[in-house]
Amino acid sequence: MTYSEKLNPWCIIRLFPDMQHRIVGRFRRRSDAEAHLQVLNRLIPNVSFTVIFNVALEQQDQSN
Repeated sequence: MTYSEKLNPWCIIRLFPDMQHRIVGRFRRRSDAEAHLQVLNRLIPNVSFTVIFNVALEQQDQSN
């Protein structure tokens, strides 16, 4: 994981069927992620997005 990815732990993910997901954007602050989520929901109302804090990235670093 790069240093810039560590700085942006808040992610917006797009949810797909069968428990699949895709990271749409990374943000440094939760408020930035939520503001971007509102814009996405207005532009693409039929798609499910959610904001998460991606702690799995830090756990990967600790296991190495």
